[in-house]
Amino acid sequence: MSVSLITFNKFTVLSCLYRIIVCLRFYFYLFNFFNITKNVILIPAGKFDYDLVVIGGGSGGLACSKEAAQLGQRVAVLDYVEPSLKGTKWGLGGTCVNVGCIPKKLMHQAALLGTAVKDARKYGWQIPESLSHDWSTMAEAVQNHVKSLNWDVALECAGFLTGIGLDTTVMVRSIALRGFDQQMSGLVTDYMEAYGTKFSWKCTPKSIEKLPSGLLRVTWMDLNTKEEHQDTFNSVLWAVGRASETKTLNLEKVGVEINKETGKIIVATDEATSVPNIFAIGDIAEGRPELTPTAIKAGKLLARRLVGHSTELMNYDNVATTVFTPLEYGCVGLSEEEAERRHGKDQIEVYHAFYKPLEFTVAERDATQCYIKVVCLREGDQRVLGMHFTGPNAGEVTQGFSLGFQCGLTYEHLRNTVGIHPTCAEELIKLNITKRSGLDATVTGC
Repeated sequence: MSVSLITFNKFTVLSCLYRIIVCLRFYFYLFNFFNITKNVILIPAGKFDYDLVVIGGGSGGLACSKEAAQLGQRVAVLDYVEPSLKGTKWGLGGTCVNVGCIPKKLMHQAALLGTAVKDARKYGWQIPESLSHDWSTMAEAVQNHVKSLNWDVALECAGFLTGIGLDTTVMVRSIALRGFDQQMSGLVTDYMEAYGTKFSWKCTPKSIEKLPSGLLRVTWMDLNTKEEHQDTFNSVLWAVGRASETKTLNLEKVGVEINKETGKIIVATDEATSVPNIFAIGDIAEGRPELTPTAIKAGKLLARRLVGHSTELMNYDNVATTVFTPLEYGCVGLSEEEAERRHGKDQIEVYHAFYKPLEFTVAERDATQCYIKVVCLREGDQRVLGMHFTGPNAGEVTQGFSLGFQCGLTYEHLRNTVGIHPTCAEELIKLNITKRSGLDATVTGC
């Protein structure tokens, strides 16, 4: 049985390549501005007359270029993928399509199907006791789907590896799911541990040695005890975040301001850089959420502004997201910690509940970590500041409720909504116990 060690510092997708999306609107001699011969982009010398040139064929870049083309602009897209040490590379679509959101969700689904097979026995299905997963079949199917799209985050990885039967350990240097609500993060990792994923907390790797057997001997240090430990693994996956790829663009030659620590491009509210007619969108822009939907939306809005069809700016507040761990975690708005920081602990009210999904009952699955939390202002109409949900189909649930954040969602709005029964989502509109009360928040009955 294959064993994998995953080390990480924050929630990341499975890639060390940053989407680079820099949009330029002007007539130019390409090689006078960017020395990109190192990247072996073979373009004949001469003048190229475009309304918009997009560097980076990721989600945001493609969205911007397609929108501009539909609006009658002449557009060129430049894309290049630096092959990995093993020669791996991919086509258009950037991180999300090729090594991020899409393959991650498909592999997550493979793990969920494995759990569903186990549940099926409790529902009367006659399933053989001995079942196995064929990695090659799954990988080929996922890659074929990804290739079809080319031409149109670490706990998640550990979760689906465990789900398909691999002995998986996550090494955590600091905290899990940095930037997310830490109570919810704890519920996610608690569920994963119960699910079979092992965790080595507050540890850092020191060395990896390949043994004659082909196994990898990993040495790491426990940051609390300062003791060294060793174990052997079949595979080691580094999931320590992504680094921006701005150096090869030589942006300093034209004066584009960059955060030297992160390598990201400094942008204004309209995605403009420090140089007129040069814009940056997506992950490469400083302070922007590293999420595909925000890059796509920002790209489309930028294209519309550039051609004079709109003045609308991208709204980066209250963007919903989901972590596709074995117990999915969806959220929108502020974490409880951030709400306290901005408004003060006495000025917020937290409504919460532990619930058991109906699907878990017959299957006798543990629902200890299925939890909902809504963070509101305490006074007035109790505007909702943040919503957090762990449970089945968290992405679908969170996407629906996120619309309310664009309309000034309040706690009273939730209480006045009639639920769909029986669903997990209805538990959100039934919330009535506050953390402040100290009462048991466990949902009972229907």
